[in-house]
Amino acid sequence: MRPHLLPAAPQTLEEKIIAYESLLAFVGGALNTYTPGQNLHHFAQLRMDFNECLSLACYDAVTAIAQSVQVRKGLLEIVSKLSLTNDPNLRAALRSDSERIASLLVTSFQAENDRNPILNLSSDLAQCFLDVVQETLEKRLLQDAEHRRARRMVRRISEAFESLPSSLFIPNAVRTREIHPTCGGGFGDIYRATVDGKPVALKRMRQFLQGSDLRRIHLKFCREALIWKDLKHPHILPLIGIDRDSFPDFLCMVSPWMEHGTVIDYLKKHGHDIVDKLLHEIAQGLEYLHSRAIVHGDLKGANILIQEDWTACLADFGLSEFSDASTSMSSNRGGSVYWMAPELLDPHSSFARTPATDVYAFGCVCFELYTGRAPFANVLDVIAATKIIAGERPLRPSSSPAMSDLLWVHVTLYWGQSSISRPTTRQVVENMSGHASLPLSPRLADARETSLPSPNTTYGITPAHDQPLPPQFAARQDPDDRQQEMYIVEQQSSPLFDGGKQKASKGQ
Repeated sequence: MRPHLLPAAPQTLEEKIIAYESLLAFVGGALNTYTPGQNLHHFAQLRMDFNECLSLACYDAVTAIAQSVQVRKGLLEIVSKLSLTNDPNLRAALRSDSERIASLLVTSFQAENDRNPILNLSSDLAQCFLDVVQETLEKRLLQDAEHRRARRMVRRISEAFESLPSSLFIPNAVRTREIHPTCGGGFGDIYRATVDGKPVALKRMRQFLQGSDLRRIHLKFCREALIWKDLKHPHILPLIGIDRDSFPDFLCMVSPWMEHGTVIDYLKKHGHDIVDKLLHEIAQGLEYLHSRAIVHGDLKGANILIQEDWTACLADFGLSEFSDASTSMSSNRGGSVYWMAPELLDPHSSFARTPATDVYAFGCVCFELYTGRAPFANVLDVIAATKIIAGERPLRPSSSPAMSDLLWVHVTLYWGQSSISRPTTRQVVENMSGHASLPLSPRLADARETSLPSPNTTYGITPAHDQPLPPQFAARQDPDDRQQEMYIVEQQSSPLFDGGKQKASKGQ
């Protein structure tokens, strides 16, 4: 007869929920077969620790998910003390529980709709819940619709509690940061540093605001970090994580350091032989963002980087509002006017960045990469804006290599005066594929197919904007998807002419 068997679990436990059910059974079985020998005190302590984990069982899925962090930690400490960390049954139990947590998460969606108990959690439990949901997202254990709902849940919790999932932070990993910024822009200053011996870029947001405005920008920072971290595409700059140790009171976005610099830097040094290939890659990155219901909002040569394999990747998408926040005291915003669609500049139109305004900017990027300068770069931004609103466009580039007749026709479509007349980014990619003489690689094709939205996906435009969408976007209206990643920037009139203040909309 085995001594000191565990007491039977209370009958009420069957009515309660505990997220790590399989791990609990694994540890309970190990304790029941454990022979304590002379160390009875050690065994008694293990039993107490186990019972403490049992006591965290609860009656609702939301609390069970939040408590699961403490349950897992306690049970794994027992596993370590029993020297069972390499047991294959342990790995099987953890896999099973990860799937169980994903199932509980789906259950919590309904609870969220009914009573919204998540927002009633304490800040500590809310952080635990946030961490568990983020881990589930990273493991890709949810179906597409459930994955989207989980992403929206993470954003709501992050904004409500002004926090980010712990996994996004890089604790004490940033080393050898340069004292002075290497470069800067409207968003902030960029410092070169290293993480695990690899060069990285630290993007530190400039802060000129106080009070509620500063809080709004902080929430925007959290929102964009969550969106960026979830993006995976060969032509999108990846986010490594968030650094909160390098600068007191500042959060920094950490991304790989691009030694080759911007696409403009590259073309100046190496010539324009592969400009069409680069434009094709830029279009693919932009199409991916739009397929995820994300508008870039500030597409231009300075925000396109060249990777180690000499391919292009998009950066600083969604960061235009940080730039706008900076300009309340630094007036840097005008630099993007040259790439802005007429509907963004017209003082009689509401201000809303859309996929169509990104397509306009792409047409400007085509001109920029062939000429080395922005459209109308030889005049002041106010004069350029007046020309753009009036429907004027630059003449066809005469630089070498010459832009082909067909590409010039496409550019005139991309920067068309009416947003309705501009093609979708999928059509742009198909156009540019012909210019680049490169088929879509299987890797990109897979990323494109898996990321395309359903026919009912909304881009977050609401009637309040009073701005018609092109027909290719206007039909996508699904109430369940109104919390897509794309942010909309609203303004009653153009900031260029009256300095109006922008506000962030969640696409509701």
